[in-house]
Amino acid sequence: MVLDLTGIQVAVLGGDDRELILIPELVKMGARVRVVGFPQRPELAGAQLVDTLEEALIGAQAVVMPMPGTDDKGNIRAVYSEKKLELTEKLIRRLPPQTTVIIGVARSFLKEWAVKYRLNLIEIAEMDHIAILNSIPSAEGAIQIAMENVPITIHGSQSWVLGFGRVGKTLARMLQGLGAFTTVCARNPADLARIWEMGYRGITFDQMSEKIEKADIIFNTVPAMVLNKEVLLKCSPEVVIVDLASQPGGTDFEWADKLGIKAILAPGLPGKVAPKTAGKILAQVVPDLIVEGVRQKLERHTISEAT
Repeated sequence: MVLDLTGIQVAVLGGDDRELILIPELVKMGARVRVVGFPQRPELAGAQLVDTLEEALIGAQAVVMPMPGTDDKGNIRAVYSEKKLELTEKLIRRLPPQTTVIIGVARSFLKEWAVKYRLNLIEIAEMDHIAILNSIPSAEGAIQIAMENVPITIHGSQSWVLGFGRVGKTLARMLQGLGAFTTVCARNPADLARIWEMGYRGITFDQMSEKIEKADIIFNTVPAMVLNKEVLLKCSPEVVIVDLASQPGGTDFEWADKLGIKAILAPGLPGKVAPKTAGKILAQVVPDLIVEGVRQKLERHTISEAT
């Protein structure tokens, strides 16, 4: 069943190829979509393209921002825009209370503004139905990067996965399927039990430095400094590290460089290696959030009037 967004004003602020999949879906559902940060393109024929954030936000009942969100200065990721799209408090405070703002990951200042101006801020990057599906292109992209940077096959390699979260689980399964000798590093005893049950070699982070010299490829998914100087000194100089954690990653890249270890920071892979798939994932989730947000705002308004 296709959702009905008829008449709902949606502002899409910046983005990348994922939004080129999402925006037409919103239009098909009847939303009135204003877009900033994109040139004229056939995919955007049903949307209204504007030049500024101010124009895009006029009358917006829901605001959609990119999965990577903004940098620490408030500049929205907009790969097709020739000019910066800077999100400011002045712009945010113009939004009516309870306006739904959907973003992948919000910086602390946006969270503070959302509380201050009573906005319905929704961070979707950590939602299970987004994160689990996104783990597929993340894992495929990580393996692609590894294959391009090692002189051996994945099959038969000593491949290590640090962390057993959503991406770690998918990545370990794919590596095992390709014939890698897969070692997974985790802290939680329940995770270690599951790792053993699934046929991987499981170790704790405390044991990592003792055994990591055997690794041909290390995939890090932990957003903390786990591959520090002490651990890197134990690694083979021929190891390749693919760090999938959000910036700045979980690797001491300065020391990796000093030691001649190839270490690649590769966050945000879904939008880079499989934007169409990643866009379809957004199109499955974002419309529901818009409808629910508008419904809740209407209910609050009705209750407020009744009292």
